[in-house]
Amino acid sequence: MSDIFNLESYSDVNSTNGVTSGSRFGTGLDTGDLRRKFNFGDRVSELAIAQDPFFRFVSKVAKKPTDDPSFKFTEKRGSWNKRYAYVTAHGASAPAAVVDDATVAAGAVDAGDVYYFGFMGDYLSAGNKQNIHGQATGKIQVGASGTQPAFLIPGQLIKVPYGAASTAFSGGKIASLGGYLVAKVESVDSTSVSEMVVCRTTIVKGAAAEIELAAYYAANDAINAQDIHGMNIHDELEPKRSYVIGSAFAEGSGYPETWKDQPFSTGQGQTQIWKTTCAMTNTARATSLKYESNEWARIWKDKLIEHKYDLEQSLLFGSQYTSGGVNYTQGAVDWISTYGNTFSLATGSKTADDFLNDMSNLLDPRYNNSKSTVFFCSTDVYNWLHKLGGYFQNNLEISTNFRADLAVTGRKKVLGLDTTTISTVYGDMNVVRNIHLDGTNIAMLAIDMKHCSYRPLAGNGLNRDTSVYVGVQTLENSGVDRRVDMILTEAGMQWEMPESHAVWTKA
Repeated sequence: MSDIFNLESYSDVNSTNGVTSGSRFGTGLDTGDLRRKFNFGDRVSELAIAQDPFFRFVSKVAKKPTDDPSFKFTEKRGSWNKRYAYVTAHGASAPAAVVDDATVAAGAVDAGDVYYFGFMGDYLSAGNKQNIHGQATGKIQVGASGTQPAFLIPGQLIKVPYGAASTAFSGGKIASLGGYLVAKVESVDSTSVSEMVVCRTTIVKGAAAEIELAAYYAANDAINAQDIHGMNIHDELEPKRSYVIGSAFAEGSGYPETWKDQPFSTGQGQTQIWKTTCAMTNTARATSLKYESNEWARIWKDKLIEHKYDLEQSLLFGSQYTSGGVNYTQGAVDWISTYGNTFSLATGSKTADDFLNDMSNLLDPRYNNSKSTVFFCSTDVYNWLHKLGGYFQNNLEISTNFRADLAVTGRKKVLGLDTTTISTVYGDMNVVRNIHLDGTNIAMLAIDMKHCSYRPLAGNGLNRDTSVYVGVQTLENSGVDRRVDMILTEAGMQWEMPESHAVWTKA
């Protein structure tokens, strides 16, 4: 069967126009055929529910069986919100290189003037992959290889933000925006400067006085020389971005130029084998005991819980690796710490305002508007969130119609788990205590359950999702049969869309 995406060469795991994104994209596996769907029982996930909340969620709502122990997947990121770039060069004539000066002289950009802008991007055109907040792994600098803006074509209108003359730039932030230019693209030159496109434009909405282009990191410091992966989207990066705001053409002007994006990128995961064994003689099985008569039934139940407990620990703290024929799957903490949004959370000094700033970066609707995120917390953070919510409710709430933006609004059972709903300006947080995070450097994991999957190995009529193997071993000259049972699971985790996952580490 041909590959379902063979109409376009897409960003494979090793080729991202010269910029790698880490081991997550480190294999040569292409996207395979569509998988069969299977329906399995969930006996193991029913035991000791509160002890293993993450495994409970993924085994109940995010199970996607795979028929290959090295499974592959494709991510798709749209481009509708990424038609922006940063001005890194400008002038009355076409610039030959980046210009380290944000100043545009008075009278240079009056309506009707011809003016040149050089634009650079901060995301990979192949796969539309962008920076993740606070994440140094796979960071993408302005002007890095593979980031050249591909969407700029003649006829487009570009909004270019600016500040007033001598506007102060402090720590990468512009003090205040003074307005914006509107420039119509007349021609595009993508060959003169590496990773920069130079647009010849006609000014539609100008500025009479001297201005400072907001795209610059400082008045005489172009942004392409700066490390931007830790900047806030809303107050540090958005004010610097020039967006396409439509197009304008004359009547009867004919068919304009066009462009197309490449939104696909691929990743790979693998399954891990877990084994838990228990053994007992038939004599012991047949013996009736006090307190719990059937010793085999008691041990069997405990072994099931032990097996499930091990799955929870591995799915949280495991790391994808292969050695000596043994596969290890990717755990939530390791994957999100490496590829997801990262924040710090010291419950003694973190304020509600600081936390809401973190939430605004995680849940920015330009990149992540998920409503399926579950916040798994250590015990101290779980208590801290309830203390904040309880304080607001008991001291600041005026009535049910006027309540605080960070308040506990209810408790509910989700798949049998106690879940607290905390209201914020960015939507409701579904908070679950996870004792496995206690004693670690992880304060809280925000996991988008839409973009993670528990992938048990199943194929050719064989299901390795918590199978049971029974063997009988006969001891020589003893005449005694020993029953040997083994609980076996072979499964892996698939992680997608790092912009929808986050980790708060203890400062």
